[in-house]
Amino acid sequence: MRQLLLRRWPVLVLAVLAVVGVVALTPVPRTVSGPPAADAVPVERFGTNPGNLAMHVYLPDDRPVAPALVVALHGCAQSADDYLAHSGWRELADRDGFVLLLPEQKIVNNLNRCFNWFEESDVRRGSGEAQSVIQMIDAARSAYGLDPARVFVTGLSAGGAMTAALLATYPDVFAAGAVVAGLPFGCGTSLTEAFRCMSHGSDRTPLQWAQRVRAAFPGYSGPYPRVAIWHGTADLTVSPVNAGESRDQWVGVHGLSPLPTSTKALPGSNSRGTLQEVYADASGLPLVEVYWVEGMGHGVPVDPGGAVNECGAPGPDFLDAICSSYYTARFWGLDG
Repeated sequence: MRQLLLRRWPVLVLAVLAVVGVVALTPVPRTVSGPPAADAVPVERFGTNPGNLAMHVYLPDDRPVAPALVVALHGCAQSADDYLAHSGWRELADRDGFVLLLPEQKIVNNLNRCFNWFEESDVRRGSGEAQSVIQMIDAARSAYGLDPARVFVTGLSAGGAMTAALLATYPDVFAAGAVVAGLPFGCGTSLTEAFRCMSHGSDRTPLQWAQRVRAAFPGYSGPYPRVAIWHGTADLTVSPVNAGESRDQWVGVHGLSPLPTSTKALPGSNSRGTLQEVYADASGLPLVEVYWVEGMGHGVPVDPGGAVNECGAPGPDFLDAICSSYYTARFWGLDG
């Protein structure tokens, strides 16, 4: 356990980093069991790969010319196949015809297979793991004729924190994203801050959070991605306060009111309710949405079944509550 995180750090620091990677983002190291997802195809060559990640792609049989791309980032102790099998994105890709890109962390980078969301060199534009994901997108775009205006990213926990980093660092690449049980970008930029953020959050104003995003790509003047945020109200691994801080960050980036323009209760399983908060611009376009899943712990909300708003398979860190992938895809406009 105490040898779990990273390369390039002194031995005495290594044990502390292990707690950051394991306790904070996945409490028990394990591989998710469940139905196989053998249809994710590994891609061996996709650029210089400075972050040393693995690339997997899922191609639905029926897809349009210039399909959309969804990048899905697994959580700690998971794999690309775990995420494909349980998250619900595979069913939605088959239904709506978009391509799935599933980056995978390697044990040589992180023995608990967490994306290294708090290492500055891995989230800086043009560097590390973030740059590897961008190179995967470029390779997929070339190979499958993707629509460059419809590239999206989502992830759980460490994958959610890396999602926030990608949205901040590459706003010119992504149309929208979804942070699931993750953290705002720039919250944990040191060991001390990482611990504090995951357990207590970091109280900043929307303007202060927005400045962290804008500093990730100085001089960028284009539009920023639309963002969905999912969090269980009983999450003991990543405090739900981080969902509120993520909301503040992206409300600040888009210059929106901190008060939601609308709220709605969504149906779910196991008698769990989900409160949806919508933050729209002056034209009524939702730019930020927050989903609070009542009584849910740490994981991706799923809701197995055959209805249009059901998807996914329960397992460790995939919790029977509501099909978050369906509502995210609808927010992004992928449901047609």
